[in-house]
This record gives sequence, structure tokens and C-alpha cells, in this order.
Amino acid sequence: MKAYGKGRIVALLASLALAGSSAVTQEAPSPVTAVVNVGADELLAQPVGANWTSYNGDYTGRRYSSLREISPQNVTQLRAAWVFHPGNSQNLEATPVVIHGIMYVTSANDAFALDARTGRVVWHHQRPVSAGLLDDAAAHHNRGVAVWRKFVYMETDDAHLLCLDARSGNLLWDVAYADKVKHYGATSAPLVVKDEVIVGTSGGDSGVRGFLAAFDAVTGKLKWRFWTIPGPGEFGSDSWPGDSYLHGGATTWMPGTYDPKLNTLYWTTSNAAPDFVGDSRPGDDLYTACVLALNPDTGELKWYFQFTPHDLYDYDANETPVLVDVEEGGAPRHLLVQANRNGFLYILDRTNGKFLRATPFVQKLNWATGLDGSGRPLPSGRVPTAQGTYICPGINGATNWFSPSYNPDTGLFYVMALESCNLFFSNPRPFTPGETYYGTGTKLPPDEHAQKTLLAYSVPEGKPVWRYPQVGKGDSWGGTLTTAGGLVFFGDDAGSLEAVEARTGRPLWHFNTGQTMHSSPMSYMVDGVQYVAVSAGSDVFSFSLPH
Repeated sequence: MKAYGKGRIVALLASLALAGSSAVTQEAPSPVTAVVNVGADELLAQPVGANWTSYNGDYTGRRYSSLREISPQNVTQLRAAWVFHPGNSQNLEATPVVIHGIMYVTSANDAFALDARTGRVVWHHQRPVSAGLLDDAAAHHNRGVAVWRKFVYMETDDAHLLCLDARSGNLLWDVAYADKVKHYGATSAPLVVKDEVIVGTSGGDSGVRGFLAAFDAVTGKLKWRFWTIPGPGEFGSDSWPGDSYLHGGATTWMPGTYDPKLNTLYWTTSNAAPDFVGDSRPGDDLYTACVLALNPDTGELKWYFQFTPHDLYDYDANETPVLVDVEEGGAPRHLLVQANRNGFLYILDRTNGKFLRATPFVQKLNWATGLDGSGRPLPSGRVPTAQGTYICPGINGATNWFSPSYNPDTGLFYVMALESCNLFFSNPRPFTPGETYYGTGTKLPPDEHAQKTLLAYSVPEGKPVWRYPQVGKGDSWGGTLTTAGGLVFFGDDAGSLEAVEARTGRPLWHFNTGQTMHSSPMSYMVDGVQYVAVSAGSDVFSFSLPH
């Protein structure tokens, strides 16, 4: 341990007292000092380069890096630069954030600052995992941090928002923004917009009422809250008779995206509850399975688009809403692109939410026969039953929360797709506090074979361009990253971080981590060296060219 003077010890003890059940471990001195001052210009940078400033890199959700040191010509020389093992999770889901050579990463309720060149710990903020949680929160998933000025923000499994000193990891404030007794949890990374920290909740299958909330980034004071299930008398409340709105789901468990020119926040919502049976929630069940366009200053709703009205299939819409600008007919179009869990890839006008077009991106899709001119699904009549109904996509969806990416140089949108079906069963039951709120569940049919595919879709042309089928059991949860170097990095279905040529999908390089990935890669640069990092299983891996 580092030697401290008397005054420094008093300050450290005071900070630990403030942290309550949390603690900070100062590691041996590192070559990098954790001095961070993230200004608005760095958060607004598009695309990101040396820094990776938020979960998706920048506000667009494109996961596109302007770095080009690693290219198709030299990617075969890529090697592991370092590996970090946090020691308290077997399924890391965090995307690291890197600012000025410091990497911030989470594992369960712990946060770490690392020297991004070596993986050496600069500080470690410890907080015990919580008891008495349900579903995803009980697995203590955490997808990372947000940074602003000299502060690091993270959500905890029991829906607390923590503000840490980026220099030391000391706890500055702690806000409980949802009640774990009501079975709220949190699994997301926060998003900082202007001087607000925006957070959501998990618990859509635990009988909660979803919401999105914004807190003052300095004081932690609540600025606004938007309930994603309307209350009695509000628009959309006709789907929620009695007190069903209190348990309707529509949780907000992944980070949103933001357009500073339109001053619009785009955030997505989960399935309706109870899952698999809709008798207690007639109608469309707003605002479940939606993308919401909000004013980030007030939380006021500008528009919404619902992908799966009256969802009976657990088709959460929490996949990233990616902001893409293209030329159409000689004029710029401001688009929102989402590959949805229900099997359709949607293109919306993000200025007003108008549906423009959609394309099925998996072959196994039988819950709907298509979409009408407004983007509303045309149901096939296949719904969960007591005897079981064969429905595609299956329970894990045609894709899921792991990240897509978009490369403006190629005009291609990259997404990991899943061909899989399940037997869906329904068995209505009332909401019971302390239990998950499922109307039964699903089974894998005999002889059903799932397969993952990396898909490249041309946004300007509106069609798939290439597919790269994966070898594996279809149970990986790795996302994608694309770079100005002409590459796509992704977690494949065999436990490897893999690189392919962005324009053609030609495989170029892979590194077998020996673990199943539940995260998406990112890239950063320190001292002129480009790195690619990913969480895989219980470890964080960082790769670079020899230097």
C-alpha cells in the first residue's frame, strides 16, 4: 500500500465513512495518474478516437471508432497486450470507458480505474452485492460507467446511482432512485447529457412500473422522471385496467442515444408484464416495446414508436437505437436504425418518429406475416398456449441487447443475428409480490438448432449485403465494433474476439478467449497505440499491434 501523511489518512478515512458499505482500495502507484476532466466537447465528439467516452462510444450509438492504426493489412499481427481479472463475476457485461489513458470498468457493484496501457489497477471502489433481488438484478449484471468532468457514475444492482471521484474512486454521493423492495433493479450504464445523469431500471419481469430518470450531475438531485407505463387517465392508460399499470413492465435497462442538434434523447423499453399472456393488459400496452423520443431537459415525450404492440413473446425493444445520417434524393435524412428482437430491422425518421421501412433480418420469423404501411405488425395468429406454440424468433430474440454498429464509410449496419425458435407456453396467474411476473415460459423444441450470423445491412440501399454464419450453439452474447481502419470486431459464437473486413465480411483474425462473451468490444488509443478491448467471461482483454 502507498504511504500517506496524517492529513491524507484522515481524508481517506472520511471518504470511507461517507461510502458506508463501500470501500476504495488504492493500489500501488501507476505510471498513469487518474486525472480526468471530461468536457462537453469530448462527450459531443463524433466519432470517438483516442477516448471512448460512453457505453456506445459516442451519443449516436454507432460504435464506430475513427482510429485506423489497425487495418486489414496488419490485423493478423494483433496480440493480447494485457488481461485484467476483477475476480467477482463470471459473466462480465461491461463495455470499458477510456478517458486520457485511464480505463473505467465495472464488475457487479465494483468499479475499477486501470492504466489503459497495461491493465494495472489505479483504484478500486468496492461495494457488496445486494440480497433480496429478482431476475437479472439478482445476477448482479453491470454494463459500465458514465463520465463527466471529474466524476464517474455507475448504477448498482439495487438501483442506486453512485457518483465517484474519478481521481480516487471515493464515493461522493449515493442516490437510491428505485425501491428494491418492489423488485426494481439496475443493469445498465448511465448516460450523461449536458449536466444530467440519466438512468433506467431493470425488473420488467418482476412486476414493476418502468421509468426513466435524470439527476443533477453535481448534486444528485432528481430533475425529472418519465413513467413508461401511463397512470390512470393518462394517454395510453386504457390498456392498464385497475392497478395493472403498477406492474406493467416497460423497463429501461439499456443506455439510450442522443442527438444534440435535435436536443432529443432516444431510449428504448422492455416487454409488457405479465409475459406470454395478455388478458390482464388489453390493447397495445403503451409504452412497452417502444423507442421513446424525449426532451432531455424536461423528460417531456416528443414521440414514440412501438415495435411490438401487445407483446406476448418477450420481445424487449432495448436494442440500441442507432442514429444514422444519409443522403436520400439529394437531401440529408436523419434516421434511427434498430435491429429489433422481433426479427425486423427498422428505419425511422428520428425527427418525428415516422416509419420509413423495415426488413426481416432472420429467416425464422413466423409470429407476424409482415408490417403495414405504418410499421405495425400483421400478426400471424401464433400466440403462446397451454399446450405450447412453435414461435420464431425464440425467447432470446432475433438479436438482443449486445451492440450493433454502423460504419459511415461503408454505409453498413452490423448486427449479430440469431436463427432460433421456441415453444411458447401460457398459464395466467396473478401478480404476487416477491415472485417474478411470468405467465409461464418457453422450451426448446426437439431437434431445434440455433445459429448465430454476423449480418451487414446497407442502410442507404435498404438491403442485406453479406452474412457471416457462425460455428457454435447460438448461445453467445457478443456485440460488434467497427472502425475507420475498415474492420468489424465482434464476439463470435465460439468464444473468440474476431475481426472481419468491413466491406466484405472476409474473416481476418481471431483470438480465442476460452470464455463465452456477454459484452461488446470497443477501441481506444494511448501514446499513439490503438487498442481493442472486450470483456469476456470473467476477464477484460486488451489487444494491440506489437510496439
